[in-house]
Amino acid sequence: MRRHPLLVACIAALALAGCKPPATDTAATASVSTTPAETQIPASSDYAVVPLKADLSGFDENGKRMIALLVQAAQVMDDLYWQQSWDGDRAALLQRAPDAGTRDLVALNFGPWDRLNEDKPLLAGIGPRPPGATFYPADMTTQEFEQAELADKASWYTLLRRDANGKLVTVPYHVAYKADLERAAGLLREAAKLSADASFASYLELRAKALLDDDFQASDLAWMDMKSNPVDIVIGPIESYEDALFGYKTAYEGIVLVKDQEWSQRLTRFAQFLPELQRGLPVPDKYKAQMPGSNADLNAYAAVYYGSDANVGAKTIAINLPNDEEVQLQKGTRRLQLENVMQAKFDAIMLPIAKQLVADDQLQHVTFDAFFQNTMFHEVAHGLGIKNTLNGKGTVSEALKDQASSFEEGKADVLGLYMVQKLADKGEMDKAKLLDNYVTFLAGIMRSVRFGAADAHAKANMVRFNFFAEQGAFSRDAQTGRYRVDADKMRKAIDALSAKLLTIQGDGDYTGAKQLTDTLGVIEPDLAGDLKKLEAAGIPVDIRFQQGLDVLGLVDYAQPANPASTEPPSTKN
Repeated sequence: MRRHPLLVACIAALALAGCKPPATDTAATASVSTTPAETQIPASSDYAVVPLKADLSGFDENGKRMIALLVQAAQVMDDLYWQQSWDGDRAALLQRAPDAGTRDLVALNFGPWDRLNEDKPLLAGIGPRPPGATFYPADMTTQEFEQAELADKASWYTLLRRDANGKLVTVPYHVAYKADLERAAGLLREAAKLSADASFASYLELRAKALLDDDFQASDLAWMDMKSNPVDIVIGPIESYEDALFGYKTAYEGIVLVKDQEWSQRLTRFAQFLPELQRGLPVPDKYKAQMPGSNADLNAYAAVYYGSDANVGAKTIAINLPNDEEVQLQKGTRRLQLENVMQAKFDAIMLPIAKQLVADDQLQHVTFDAFFQNTMFHEVAHGLGIKNTLNGKGTVSEALKDQASSFEEGKADVLGLYMVQKLADKGEMDKAKLLDNYVTFLAGIMRSVRFGAADAHAKANMVRFNFFAEQGAFSRDAQTGRYRVDADKMRKAIDALSAKLLTIQGDGDYTGAKQLTDTLGVIEPDLAGDLKKLEAAGIPVDIRFQQGLDVLGLVDYAQPANPASTEPPSTKN
């Protein structure tokens, strides 16, 4: 693999969310180009293989049948996401692969681009990945979109298409994907009948309805009210990272989870501090006037199935939802820590990275507990700050457009550390272990930046890495290539960057956001060389899953396959 400076990658690909230049009168780029981009040599060694399992012995027959139905519903999201990521026939694309290994990587990436390596094409004759995926016509210009008088053109749940006269029109998701959505909704309703938890059954019914009418708020509110359900599912069009053209359109995903009751109990006490932490943010009062909802909670889960958008490129290790700002302000968000996936990434990736790049005498401070805490408070921190701009520019996501995702991820990371500091000051966490959080955080940047410039988390990491370097929060030994954290300077850098990011969000300052990303969102030569050391050491970039009903031992509990289905769901992706 080759890693490139983020800025260079932006210029080369012209398809990246956070680095994309302001909207110009350019087309949205076709998925097959007459001038192919450089073909990427497949690198399956980029991934460590992890089986997704959980102890299901505590579930009765109905519980196991319910989980099987939920996995099947999540597998329908795989089919939907293929339609969103590749504008063509899936089987025909897979047949173009020259060998089984390449075919496997195309399937893993839901298309012919390597998501962990700057979206390099995996097949000959393939052009750059379209920034608008399949959400927009390939020949649509950004100017044409902005001038179109369509009330729902920026909706999270509409596609842009052309009518018989070539004019832009919108098509709701529930119309465009009707057959697959009816299949998924039916599976959710069958699962609801088997749920021993009434609140979870109600959520599944509401979510099934939402898939068929694109009105997700009622199901989001019901999801926020669930407290006792031992199983959970995140399903539907959720995140907008796939839309690197405008950041409006959401991609389908499905994640099935089993709750770790003991760990969840240990986490619940931190949610009560959110209002106090919001009031203490290092910005003027107007930037922290919006109080997070009081119903926010923290829970730990074992993931048993990752589907679609959740299973492409870098795999998430925590979830903070819903994304609906109205629901967030009313009830807060739920933060789901995926502990089995988190542990796998720490063991296979983060610790080996630290052994290569962290100063020997600080290596002891890279711990799983600190990694878990940093990740948890990253998700909690999404609820802090500001959701609506202060100057009438709409929501923060609307005002920052293509910069919104990377800025939100950056804000969550730095405010997560801010929360750790404040809770340690209050005696709610062990202040003597604060250096663990700092050093583990630095190792985490090294891990995440390897995801490539197309990833919002990676761009956010580079802005933070370079800002902290300028502030002296850490230093690099030129002789050893190892990094050392300065705890006092790190604390000051956290406050300074928190203030900068929150102010840009509150002001809806798109120009300032883009300038910060363009200036600091680059991999400098020293770091580029250090990352090559990780490659040479054979350290995986991310993980991939062995998953499915057979891995869980639930094949006998599944609903019989739809006779119309021509391709059985894969258990390895």
